[in-house]
Amino acid sequence: MNPSTNHAPLQLRLSQEQVTAFLHDAFPAEVRAKLGTVDMLSLNHLRMRLDPDESMLRSGGIVSGPTLMGLVDVAAYAIIAAHHGPEAMAVTNALNINFLRSCKFQTIFADARLLKLGRRLATVDVRIWQDSKDDIIAQSTVGYALPQQSTPSSPKNCRPEN
Repeated sequence: MNPSTNHAPLQLRLSQEQVTAFLHDAFPAEVRAKLGTVDMLSLNHLRMRLDPDESMLRSGGIVSGPTLMGLVDVAAYAIIAAHHGPEAMAVTNALNINFLRSCKFQTIFADARLLKLGRRLATVDVRIWQDSKDDIIAQSTVGYALPQQSTPSSPKNCRPEN
């Protein structure tokens, strides 16, 4: 799957270590362990790994939906950073998730791939799985709004002065 882009060909702008450092700086220390870790990074593919703790369980001993949605959002944020550059002001503008089966209390993986990386918007496909990549637990499409990159000639404030 080749993502469409509005500019230069898709390329990694950060290494796995740089993405990890970016996430470390972007989120408060007290929540970092609940967000997962970057397990693998290659062109248009990032894998996050999450080892759930008891606070992530819901009744029935399964991992909660909000935990999975958080993992999806962080995986999307991370793959965008890896290909767009470390932009802390990128924000989620849409997140649609389909839960296909229950998530057991064991290691969870989230595979993120860019569908589109534009100048202002990015769209990411994220698939959550555990035992086998073929047995998807949840599939999500995530949209991110990217901040407008300022150039020396672009105005900082687009509103007319009074």
